[in-house]
Amino acid sequence: MRPRRRPRLSYESRVSLIALAAGLPAVLLAAWTLAKPQFDSLQRWTFGLFVFGAWLGGAWLVRERVARPFQTLSNLLGALRDGDFSIRAHGADLGTSVGLALWEVNALADALRRRRLDVTEATALLQHVMDSIDVALFAFDDHDRLSLVNREGERMLGQPPERSLGATAAELGLGPVLNGETPRLVDLRLPGATGRWELRRGPFRQGGLPHQLVVLSDLTRALREEERQAWQRLVRVLSHEINNSLTPIQSLAGTLRSLLERDADPRGSADLGHGLDVIETRARSLARFMNSYAQLARLPQPRLARLDVATWVQRAAALEDRLAVRVEASPAAAVVADADQLEQLLINLLRNAVDAALATGGGVRVRWSVEGEALLLEIEDDGPGLAETANLFVPFFTTKPGGSGIGLALSRQIAEAHGGTVTLENREESRGCVARVRLPRALPGAA
Repeated sequence: MRPRRRPRLSYESRVSLIALAAGLPAVLLAAWTLAKPQFDSLQRWTFGLFVFGAWLGGAWLVRERVARPFQTLSNLLGALRDGDFSIRAHGADLGTSVGLALWEVNALADALRRRRLDVTEATALLQHVMDSIDVALFAFDDHDRLSLVNREGERMLGQPPERSLGATAAELGLGPVLNGETPRLVDLRLPGATGRWELRRGPFRQGGLPHQLVVLSDLTRALREEERQAWQRLVRVLSHEINNSLTPIQSLAGTLRSLLERDADPRGSADLGHGLDVIETRARSLARFMNSYAQLARLPQPRLARLDVATWVQRAAALEDRLAVRVEASPAAAVVADADQLEQLLINLLRNAVDAALATGGGVRVRWSVEGEALLLEIEDDGPGLAETANLFVPFFTTKPGGSGIGLALSRQIAEAHGGTVTLENREESRGCVARVRLPRALPGAA
């Protein structure tokens, strides 16, 4: 459609010409009247100037009265276009055509203000829901750049949204989630989380442009919780049944020993005494064995308080007397956690690292760093590395002679009770392995 040709005269100029034309007959009549002989020269000039001034003033007044409402309407519409719905026009009178137009514009501003308030409240509710659910939500534009992320997604990425928004999926480590079929299970290694997730993906449009909404549900945590509860029930049953058997065995062994001490046959007494020693020793060993397993079922809720990381690490490292653990220079940091439980976690990991380092004559190093709102603690050893990684955190599984198989499982349970994670993997650059403990620096669930 071709644009209209702009008129030569503006709307205001045409209104002025119409007003002047409307008053021209009266001006001509006044001039004809002043031309009569009964008026002298002074009177003609005085009344002539008055009539001419009134003619021009009236035309200007008409122009202003006609153009001013349109200027008001223009300002109101400009404010509405810019999103300012607080301006209102005076003179909104339903009895006049101009007043009716101004009233309609005011009503439009009220409607748009209510609509924006509804949208703002709906957006705030949506953001609150997104931050409250325990699934990670990501939105990517048509260039695979992150445009939206909720709080769980921020935790997985290990960085605030100011740094992640605008980055590509490949840069964030989420490249695989934008390809392939859905729903499906994916294994991801991200700065803030590592594990298996259920992936769901779907398209939507925002601002007229295509986007992809990615939903990641953490299956690892739910599976581990179910696994932990199953082991707790098993340990309670085993502890009850075995303790019921051990108590009479120990009592009987003590009774028989008393009887043997009064037996006159020394050889028979020696044989029976040896057998009873074996029974008593194995009973005590089995009792210690079950007590160590029962720790998994009796871990209490953490009692949170501020804990200085350097003090925590130095105290746990000093308890290891088989090998000097080197604590590397790291930034000052603190976490909100249960000091006793975290000390037990670190003792377990240091014990495993020292066991591995002693086998090769290597060393053990501890360091930590602050990544956003998380603390990353690394325990690195120069041992032979891990040959079996699938069952490391399975309770009762161990590759060490005489091991109980609960150290790593208990450490992971403590970390997850604090909203963190524990991972163990072989080092890439050299022999040995590294254990990584990631903990939130603030209270879990705090805003």
